[in-house]
Amino acid sequence: MGRFLTALGIGAAAGAAIALLYAPQTGEKTRRQLRRGMEDASERIRDTAESMSDCATKYYKKSRDTVSDVMDTAQNVVTAAKKAANFG
Repeated sequence: MGRFLTALGIGAAAGAAIALLYAPQTGEKTRRQLRRGMEDASERIRDTAESMSDCATKYYKKSRDTVSDVMDTAQNVVTAAKKAANFG
C-alpha cells in the first residue's frame, strides 16, 4: 500500500514537471492546472485509502466471526467428547 502511494505521488510529480516543460500557456494558468491535478490526485488517494480501510474492516469482522464460529464448534466437540467418555 505504501509503495503504491509513493509511486503514485512520484508519478504525479513527474507528470506535473513534464506538463510545465511543454505548457504553451502562462505560468499562472499552468500553476492552476497543476494545483487542480494535485488536488484530484489527493482526492483519489483519499478515496482509495478509505475504500481499502472499509475492505480491511469488513474482512477483519468476517474473519473474527469465522474464528468465533470455529471456537464454538470446537467447544461443542470437546463437550460432546467429554460426555461420550463419561458414558463409556
